Amino acid sequence: MSLDWMPRDNEQKDHLLHTDVHWGTEEPSVVYEKRPLTDPAGKEIKDLYVGWIRLNNPKQYNSYTTEMVKGVIAGFENSSLDRSIVATVFTGTGPFSFCTGGNTKEYSEFYSMRCDEYGQYMELFNHMVDSILACKKPVICRANGMRVAGGQEIGMACDITISSDLAIYGQAGPRHGSAPDGGSSDFLPWYLGIEDAMWNCISCEMWSAYKVKAKGLISKCLPVLKVDGKWVKNPTVILDKYVEDGEIVYGEFKQGDEFKEARALIKQHQTNADFELLDKEVNKMIWTLANLFPGCLIKSIDSIRAKKKFFWDYSKNYNRHWLAANMGGEAFLGFGAFNTKKITGQDTIDFVKFRQNIAACKPWDKDMFEEVLGKPKE
Repeated sequence: MSLDWMPRDNEQKDHLLHTDVHWGTEEPSVVYEKRPLTDPAGKEIKDLYVGWIRLNNPKQYNSYTTEMVKGVIAGFENSSLDRSIVATVFTGTGPFSFCTGGNTKEYSEFYSMRCDEYGQYMELFNHMVDSILACKKPVICRANGMRVAGGQEIGMACDITISSDLAIYGQAGPRHGSAPDGGSSDFLPWYLGIEDAMWNCISCEMWSAYKVKAKGLISKCLPVLKVDGKWVKNPTVILDKYVEDGEIVYGEFKQGDEFKEARALIKQHQTNADFELLDKEVNKMIWTLANLFPGCLIKSIDSIRAKKKFFWDYSKNYNRHWLAANMGGEAFLGFGAFNTKKITGQDTIDFVKFRQNIAACKPWDKDMFEEVLGKPKE
């Protein structure tokens, strides 16, 4: 039986919400690209693409400015609605950092003490996380370097992470005047045991890619250093599985001179890091995804995402209000200390003095703040 008698409109509809207004190549920016899908032999597949969203602010370790947040949103919404895209890759420029979170200079110099302005910024930030979790294409975080603070949060919003083994992972909020309420306090308990999630969330301790891989926070980590033509795994990390003082030390950082020597080796070669193995793994994963029913695939992905989204959606609005209010107090101090470290020589406040002032019921005014901030160097 033919259905040719039914009226049909075959003109394609344009579902894209954004033009290139939010993207660019000048730093800081977000770069959005459509790259051809390739098969395992490297052959380009006609009319099918991978959406690449790249944070492009390497001089500030790919921290995102307000305008960059808009670019990320635009990138994910366009990738989601583009029928020719098979998967989305979220990454950063350069060999050092995927993302270190919000731009501290912008936070300190504009948003601190402007609580309502920061609340509006957090509306954009929440929309950015929503756009990742709502993308109707699989999202791979290509962690080309450190994934810290808000960078850790937007990375965990992605579906799968393939990481450079030089990347480090962790939070910075309680050390620098905030709380990791842009996703980490919602997502970490899904990835880790509850006490590992707690410690990672509050301690501001940095973990190696190998440690977070062993704990199930990321899918894979691969070497990116080549020395004399040979791949070298991250030399700062203990890769033998043994127990010391009742703790498994696999993935922990080496100490003392051994660590310093390893860091010197990395510093010598990291600028010329080679992402060949990392990108082969990303392409291999995308090819696997391309050979699945797209409808069944995204239904399966959204079913897993729903567990992360449950607590994210539950918390994001009241967290927005607290984070805004906090810009008038601890965040002013924390971001201010970090932003002026070249002037004072220290990137944190005097926490003990701050606690003593609180215990003495001192008013939270400029005089009290001045007591705990560093002083300009002579």
